Formats: sequence, structure tokens, C-alpha cells
Amino acid sequence: MSPRLRISVYNPGMRFRVVSYNIHKCIGGVDRRYSPERIVETIAHYEPDLVLLQEVDDGKPGTRNHRQVDTIADGLGFRYRTFQGNVLLRLGKYGNAILSRHPIKGPRNIDLTIPLKKRRRAQLIKLTMREKGHRHSLVIANVHLGLAAFERRMQMRKLLASTTIKWIRSTTPIILGGDFNDVFGRLQKLIIEPAGFTATTGPLPTFPAAIPLQPLDRIYYRGPLTVESAFVGHTRLARQASDHRPIIADFDMKI
Repeated sequence: MSPRLRISVYNPGMRFRVVSYNIHKCIGGVDRRYSPERIVETIAHYEPDLVLLQEVDDGKPGTRNHRQVDTIADGLGFRYRTFQGNVLLRLGKYGNAILSRHPIKGPRNIDLTIPLKKRRRAQLIKLTMREKGHRHSLVIANVHLGLAAFERRMQMRKLLASTTIKWIRSTTPIILGGDFNDVFGRLQKLIIEPAGFTATTGPLPTFPAAIPLQPLDRIYYRGPLTVESAFVGHTRLARQASDHRPIIADFDMKI
């Protein structure tokens, strides 16, 4: 599927495009080459309004001490960005990031860490969009869940039980995206769907990027949203830039 011309979320119809992408610290999955430029070009091809990133480095010598959230956002021309450093190292850190073409409000972190496991947190933001004199709120949650099945179940239950999520009105649309590591979709069936979320598409393989076999990356939604399309990135660079491929979803917000 070819990308559509980007339509700002402030335009009639409230249409917008979301990309979720585990960028593997901008290191190619096959050639192991460090190239933020390839990540930028891969994302830019799809002209998104919102970008959810996982495995984003900040100040690590192995990735040239780059603050990757700024490198990528600047390369895409995105003014608004927020970084969440989850794993703290002796030199630098890495975690999640959200980029937006429109102002980000109240970034929040929800701790999902399980004892004896790697520190993980959900990253939440709120966007307020205006259309014909009316304001419409949109909540975005970005996650990178653990490798063990029990860990993922506990993490998702912690997220959905958090007061931040519980206090969101049923009329407020929520998009939940990221790297769920949920190969067989069990997390979706047991926890995510019963909480009122819907997958934007059936399981689409995103990993490994060169020849995708496993549907690790997903985008879900809840509330007054319609999915116009959802697909996995297919360009030559999408096969090379990371060890995951990006997943893309087009939404229409009901007004």
C-alpha cells in the first residue's frame, strides 16, 4: 500500500496517521550499521502525524552520544517530542520516545517494572485537537513490553489498572501502540481486548525486518475512532534500517 498524503489532525474529518517503530537504536538488523538517517528516511516515507518509538538511545558512546529523539525529530521536521529514559547505563540511557506534529501535553510515565526484570515504563501523552471551534482530546500510550509471557501479562495489567488510564473518560479516544513481544496474540485476547481495545489489523509480521515472521509490533485503539487502514512498512530501507519494521495506522476521529 502506498502512503497517503498526510492530512493534519486539525483538518476536517480529524484524520491522522500513526507510526509505531522499534528502531533498534538506529542499528540495522542485518548489516549492523548505525544510521539515524535511514530511520528518518524510513519514517518520512509514510508522512505520519504521530510517531511512537522504542529502543531509543540517549548519550551512549556506542551510538555516538547522540540524543536520538532529537536527531530523528529534527530530521523529520517534528517540533514536538518527548523522551522516556527507562534503562540507565553507566554512560547514557535508552527507552521510548513520542514525536508529534502538534503540541504534546502532560507526558506521564507509568512504571511497569517487574521485580528482577529490566526496568520498563509506559509513556503517555495527551493531545488537544481543535475542529470548528470544538476541542477534542486524544491520549497516546507507547510501550515496550518484556520478553517473558508472565512479565507481559503483569505489565499490561499494571498499565490498565493505573489511575492514569482509569480516569480517562470513555468518550476520550486512546491509542495504545508499541512493541508488545506478543507473538501469539495471547495478551491481546486475555487482557487488551477485554479492556475495550481493538486491534487496528490482524497480526502482521514485523520481526525480523529482513524477512518478517513474528507480529511483535501492534497498534490498538479505544473510543470514538475509525481505522481507515493499517499495514507494515515495506520499503527497501524498512527492511534494513532496524531489526523491526514499522507498523502504520490511519485513523479518523469522530466529531
